[in-house]
Amino acid sequence: MNILLIEDNSSIIKGLTYSFTKNNYHITSKTSIKDTKKYIATKPNIDLIIIDITLPDGDGFDLFQNTIKYLNIPTIFLTANDEEESIVKALNAGAEDYLTKPFSVKELEARVNKILLRNIKTSIIKIKDITFDLDKLVLTKNNIPLELTPLELKLINLLFLNLNKVVTRNTILDKIWEWTGNYVDDHTITVYFKRIRSKLGTDIITTIKGMGYRIDA
Repeated sequence: MNILLIEDNSSIIKGLTYSFTKNNYHITSKTSIKDTKKYIATKPNIDLIIIDITLPDGDGFDLFQNTIKYLNIPTIFLTANDEEESIVKALNAGAEDYLTKPFSVKELEARVNKILLRNIKTSIIKIKDITFDLDKLVLTKNNIPLELTPLELKLINLLFLNLNKVVTRNTILDKIWEWTGNYVDDHTITVYFKRIRSKLGTDIITTIKGMGYRIDA
């Protein structure tokens, strides 16, 4: 997934570049309207844009209205301006979302992930020889359905809904409690994913040691 960040604050650029790169997003940053227009003119593959309203050489709203809007690329406004009028203006202009500074990087990542998933043209995600239908909750390998227990299927669905993002072991524990009403320990989670991996027979699930699990697009 390719993200274009249009922001002139070096601290924010460094922080977001680190966070999104760690989660397997490719992020390119531009600090001005002029540089952004030059970059966009090269017709790069951009899945989502994060843009600050106040830029050194102009207004991010104008850049969106005059250029970005016609590219049909999902856009999140990132700005220190939290006035309701500005938020309404951004959303009415066609922006997907609006986040005010200071902001939580995790919240931004969650919003980005949600938008990217929503804008996938199909509900079917294919990774290597594994295909998962998000709507039908059908998992196949080389077009052959895989038999998973209801809980295993819910765990796989949880990872696909958080594509490119680590799902922590604590989150998984909470979800299993929510789904089944049963308490399970950390070791049980390890056993569940060992069984799931065995049924998949393909290494699409990455273990993040001491944290959780992730599936990368």
